Amino acid sequence: MLIIGEKINGTRKKVAEAIAARDAGFIGDLALRQFEAGAVYLDLNAGTLPAREPEDLIWLMENAHKAAPEAGLCLDSANPEALAAALDRSGAYPGVKMMINSLSGEARRLEGILPLAATHGTELIVLALDDSGIPDTVEGRLEIVRRLVGLCRERQIPDGHLYIDTLVLTIATDTKAALVTLDTMRAVKAEFPEVHLTCGHSNISFGLPLRSVFNQAFMALTLAAGLDSAISDPEDRSLKAMTLASEALLNRDRHCLKFNKAYRAGQLGGRN
Repeated sequence: MLIIGEKINGTRKKVAEAIAARDAGFIGDLALRQFEAGAVYLDLNAGTLPAREPEDLIWLMENAHKAAPEAGLCLDSANPEALAAALDRSGAYPGVKMMINSLSGEARRLEGILPLAATHGTELIVLALDDSGIPDTVEGRLEIVRRLVGLCRERQIPDGHLYIDTLVLTIATDTKAALVTLDTMRAVKAEFPEVHLTCGHSNISFGLPLRSVFNQAFMALTLAAGLDSAISDPEDRSLKAMTLASEALLNRDRHCLKFNKAYRAGQLGGRN
C-alpha cells in the first residue's frame, strides 16, 4: 500500500497559520513525522489565493523536502500557474518523485494540468468527475475514467503513472455511496489493470459518529476491491493495523512480514 500523507493542507487551521507565518519548523515536523510513519508521498496543498499560491506551494515543497528528502512530493492544486512554478523548481531535487493531485474531466483542468504532467513526466491522480459533477452510477464514473486514460495515453503518459480516484462520498447522505465506489474500483481495475487505485478514505464517514471505525472498515473493503494507494493519515495506528492485516489476508504480505515488522516496531494499535 502506497500512502500519500494528507496532513500538509492549508485547509487545516494550524497549517494555514504556519504558511502565513512561514513557520518552517511546523511544516518540517509534519513532513518528517508522516514520512517516518510510512508515507511514500507527501501531499502539499497551500490552499491560498491564486495570486499567492505559486509562492506558497514552492515554500511548502522546499521545506517538506528539506525535512524528508527521500519522500515523494504530491503537488495538490487546481491552479496550473502554481503547479508549473513548483515543477520548474523540482529539478533542484534530483531523484525525488513528483505527483500532481489532480486531473479531472473538467475542461479547465484538462487544458491546464494534463500538459504539465506530460511535460514533466509526473505521476498523476485522476478523478472520476467532469464539468457535470460526480456521476452517481458506476458506468457514469467509468466513462469519465475511460476518457481520461485515453487522453493521458495520447500524451504518452503510461497507465502505470495514473492513480485513479473513483471518489468517495459520505454514506451519511447516501447509504449506497460506498458500494458505487467499490464497484467502480473493480470495473476500473478490470479494464485498466496497469493503473493504480487511490482514494481519500475519511470522506466515507463524514457526518457520522465513531468515524475511525467506518474508515477502518472501508479500508479493508477497498483493499479487497483492488486499492493499492490511499490519501490518508499515516500516523493513524489503528488504520495502519487494519491496512496491514487486510493486505496479509489478501496474500499481499508474504509470511505476514510487513505486519510483524510494524508490530515489533510498536507502530500498530491505538492512535498516537
